[in-house]
Amino acid sequence: MADLAAFWRYGVVKTLRKWKAAALSPVMAARGDGPVRSAYGVLMVPNWQDTTFRYCIFGTYGRDLADLLLGQWENFVFVDIGANQGLYSLIAAQNPKCERIIAFEPVPTTHARLAANVALNGGAARTVLHLLAIADSAGEVTIDVAPDHTGTATLAGREDRQAGGGSGGGGVTIETIDAPLLDPLLAGDLPMFVKIDVEGLEAVVIAELAKTEAFARVAAIFYEVDDRWASAGEIETLLRAAGFTRFAKYGRGHHYDVLASRS
Repeated sequence: MADLAAFWRYGVVKTLRKWKAAALSPVMAARGDGPVRSAYGVLMVPNWQDTTFRYCIFGTYGRDLADLLLGQWENFVFVDIGANQGLYSLIAAQNPKCERIIAFEPVPTTHARLAANVALNGGAARTVLHLLAIADSAGEVTIDVAPDHTGTATLAGREDRQAGGGSGGGGVTIETIDAPLLDPLLAGDLPMFVKIDVEGLEAVVIAELAKTEAFARVAAIFYEVDDRWASAGEIETLLRAAGFTRFAKYGRGHHYDVLASRS
C-alpha cells in the first residue's frame, strides 16, 4: 500500500503537474510581465523560459518541504543552500516562527531573481542573501548554467547533466567558501532548519557544514539525493556520526529527498 501511494504521489501526480506546467506556461506568459503568484502562495518575478520557475509556479515540487517549513512551531532559522530563485526561502518567511532566513545562491543572474523575489514578498528585513556556493575549498570556480533550467547548475562534475534536463548555457564564474568562512555567516542562538539542493554536491556541503560550530544548532536537514551521482548511504553515515537519528524519505525511484533530524 505504501509503495502504491508513493507511486501515485511522486509518479503520477508529479508527472501531471509537469504536463500542466508545460501546457499552461505559454498562456500565462502571454498575459504580461507582472509578478506571478505560485501554487505555494508566494509571488515571483516572471521567468517563463526557465523550467525551474515554471515548476515553482505550478507546484510541481509537491508540498513535502513546504509543509515542513510551515509546520515548524518553535522559533527557528531557515538556511537555504542552493536557493535558486528563492521558493523555499519565501515559503519559510510565511511562517511567523521563522525569525531569520539565510540563503546561498552563487549564480549572479539567479541570485538577482532571488533578491527580487524576496523584496517582492516583503521579506528583506529578515533575509540575508549570499552570492556564494559552499564547497570543500574557498576561491573562484566556473559553473555551467542552463538558462532554460537553472536548477540543474552544479559543481559536482556530472558528465550527464543534460539527462536531468536543460542545456548548457556557458560557464559562469562563482565564489565558493568552506567551513571556516561559512561558520560566522551562521552565527546565532536559534535552532536551524537546513535545505540543501546542490545537484550532487550534497555530501560535500554537509561535510563542510559539520565542521562548523554552528552545526550543533542544526535540528534538521532536508536534502536531495540522486542515486546516479550521490551516495545516500555516505550522507546518512556522516549525519549519524554527527548525532542525527531519524531519516525520512520523500519520493521514489533514483531521485528523491531525505529529511534528517536529531530526534
